[in-house]
Amino acid sequence: MGILEKISEIEKEISRTQKNKATEYHLGLLKAKLAKYRSQLLEPSKSAGAKGEGFDVMKSGDARVALIGFPSVGKSTFLSLMTSTASEAASYEFTTLTCIPGVIEYKGANIQLLDLPGIIEGAAQGKGRGRQVIAVARTADVVIMMLDATKGDVQRALLEKELESVGIRLNRTKPNIYFKPKKGGGLSYNSTVPLTHCSEKLVQLILHEYKIFNAEVLFREDSTPDEFIDVIVGNRVYMPCLYVYNKVDQISIEEVDRLARRPHSVVISCGMKLNLDYLLESLWEYLALICIYTKKRGERPDFNDAIIMRRGASVEHVCHRIHRTLASQFKYALVWGTSTKYSPQRVGLTHIMEHEDVIQIVKK
Repeated sequence: MGILEKISEIEKEISRTQKNKATEYHLGLLKAKLAKYRSQLLEPSKSAGAKGEGFDVMKSGDARVALIGFPSVGKSTFLSLMTSTASEAASYEFTTLTCIPGVIEYKGANIQLLDLPGIIEGAAQGKGRGRQVIAVARTADVVIMMLDATKGDVQRALLEKELESVGIRLNRTKPNIYFKPKKGGGLSYNSTVPLTHCSEKLVQLILHEYKIFNAEVLFREDSTPDEFIDVIVGNRVYMPCLYVYNKVDQISIEEVDRLARRPHSVVISCGMKLNLDYLLESLWEYLALICIYTKKRGERPDFNDAIIMRRGASVEHVCHRIHRTLASQFKYALVWGTSTKYSPQRVGLTHIMEHEDVIQIVKK
């Protein structure tokens, strides 16, 4: 019995089993087994086949965004509209067969946009180059999920299931669970909040499935067995995702209104170039990028060439971005902008910068 058959057997049993207090241990064990088999499936096979054409693209620019969606939802048209790269677009499925990169220039930042081939159902098992597509998506900072507005919510649910099964968690934060395997001493189990989904017995059963008998576990939030399994496996990627509904010019205005009000969703039309500016604004928010301008002593700030940083960057990060030896020669910095109480404010290395701040660095 191959791994795929085992996975489908477990999935069938989970769907057959009623969810109640008596079956929660059984379901927890099945979920642990399922996660184990899926991780085996993602590991490359030991026997190396013939070397094919490379798929991933070198990371460049300030951030990386992956375009994921079913065939013929308008990914290539979107790439051609947003960037100067022309990706072949046609009215048949699988026009794009490999990964095509483009660059969006927005607010002084270069954002790398990857047009990936369409995903089909069963991509996580390797259908239609699905594995390579999902592997590239794992390296992105934000995923844009392109959906066909005329198809309703079917595509969204299917794509979320495919990404979920390969360890990509969309718009979720890492569970606040402390887990550390030990050499001996059995299981030390604690929680700082009342737990409604997990119990010590269930945690022990799940750990035994992974052949872990000695460990320290501390729950700092009310987590589900699935989230606990994610912490044990440890290779999960938590990333923001923007659901983009294309082809809204073909549906009613009530339906457009309903889709636009859903969380993390934007409605656009590539054919009629509708709402693309709002999509870029949302993308900037999700990427959490900020622009910082530099200033020389006695001169005006240079507003043409911004330093692009992540939100939460300190003065030390800015020093490293300018030159790696600058932080060691740093005396103090003068900052103008929203991160200070008054302008200019004299700050140290730990000061957190905000969007469109101006900085002047004074060396020793």
